[in-house]
Amino acid sequence: MLFNSLPFLYVFLPITYGIFWLLKEKSHRYVWLTVTGYIFYSFWNYKFCALMAFSTLVAYSAGLGLLRWTDRRRRLLCLILPVTADLLLLGFFKYSNFILGTGEHVASWLGSPGTLPRLNIILPVGISFYTFHTISYVVDAYRGDIKPTRNIFEFSCYVSFFAQLVAGPIVRFRQIESDLDHIDQADRSKNLNAGWSFFTIGLAKKVIVADTIAAVIDPALAGYAGLSTFDAWLCMIGYAYQLYFDFSGYSDMAVGLGRLFGLRLPQNFNSPYTALDIADFWRRWHISLSSCLRDYLYVPLGGGRRPTLQVYRNLLITMLLGGLWHGANWTFVVWGGYHGLLLILHRRAQPWWDTLPVALRRTSTFVLVIVGWVLFRSSDFTMATTLLSRMFFLHSGQAIIGRPLLLGMVGCATAIAQLASNTFEMDHQWSPVTGAGLVLLLGSSLFIIYGTRATPFLYFQF
Repeated sequence: MLFNSLPFLYVFLPITYGIFWLLKEKSHRYVWLTVTGYIFYSFWNYKFCALMAFSTLVAYSAGLGLLRWTDRRRRLLCLILPVTADLLLLGFFKYSNFILGTGEHVASWLGSPGTLPRLNIILPVGISFYTFHTISYVVDAYRGDIKPTRNIFEFSCYVSFFAQLVAGPIVRFRQIESDLDHIDQADRSKNLNAGWSFFTIGLAKKVIVADTIAAVIDPALAGYAGLSTFDAWLCMIGYAYQLYFDFSGYSDMAVGLGRLFGLRLPQNFNSPYTALDIADFWRRWHISLSSCLRDYLYVPLGGGRRPTLQVYRNLLITMLLGGLWHGANWTFVVWGGYHGLLLILHRRAQPWWDTLPVALRRTSTFVLVIVGWVLFRSSDFTMATTLLSRMFFLHSGQAIIGRPLLLGMVGCATAIAQLASNTFEMDHQWSPVTGAGLVLLLGSSLFIIYGTRATPFLYFQF
């Protein structure tokens, strides 16, 4: 079920919202959010509900063990066993065929050609996200950063809350622990305006901006080998904005839905295309993921407190694994490595870089990010190298269909992403003017939804 679909907007959300506020007991609200989360998830494939339930029970049991035991060996087992189980499940469903394909290529290079069988595996939607939730919960409990909950339904509704279940933001238990503990005292009217405002703005980002851009660039990139240099750049700039408005739109909708149920989900995007350097970009883009990679991988590796070469190693490992998290394809790994190298270069050149004019730093960072998006968008290295060749060496080609529309949308997207306040910087208290604007956005979005097929969010594939 999609946030931008009529069944969600007219059936699932009104029923879930209405019954939630009719329930007064904390435990009843936990149960209701758990049940609705599993119903929401079952619309993709009900069989995978058991997989999410298994991860939830394993992490919950580990939390109980950490509450009970002080012995270091037992506590270590409560950390290692659930984290290993989660990683094995994620590895099997997401990376099995990737590993088999890589092994086949390596064997071919070594002179032993052969074909390894592929597994008929369906990737469970959202597994990368709810796995992060359960792993972060266990690690934080082991570290003493949180006190594990004894209420199974409190924990299960945290994992399965439909607003952030399938594409984030990656919410750590400690970020909403207080809201969960006081969910029976949530003020319905306090967050009503902000909730609907976030949701409506996110819906407009997805339906009006991202999907309109996608309608032009998806067919154009399907014929990437025939793009002119101008159109190759135009398509990749369009893709940069499509990805941003699609994913930040989802994140805004998730935040808005969370507010409607008394849960304050964290900010996931902070105007990333205004970043002045690549490190600044990663502080602003997919904040929930980048902060998890920092706290659960980069810092344990030694972070920036090691000798210079070890810091570079830590950056590279973190970004390579961050790239692999996005997908079982070597293009994602290389994309992660590309950003790791950029972070290393920035660390070395920062004193000089910081003396450059702001406009030059911002534009250069945006161009470097777009080059990386070529790898991110490409299905293989043939597509990536062809697109990069088209972009950096002069090529002619036929004008893409819808070029005027794409130019207009890129112009609008640039103004919004580079100059306007982001959703967390806005005042979400309604006035007659803002209320009319939100009604216009909602009406326009619904008009498009009625006339087209609802499209999935890009990050569902990860």
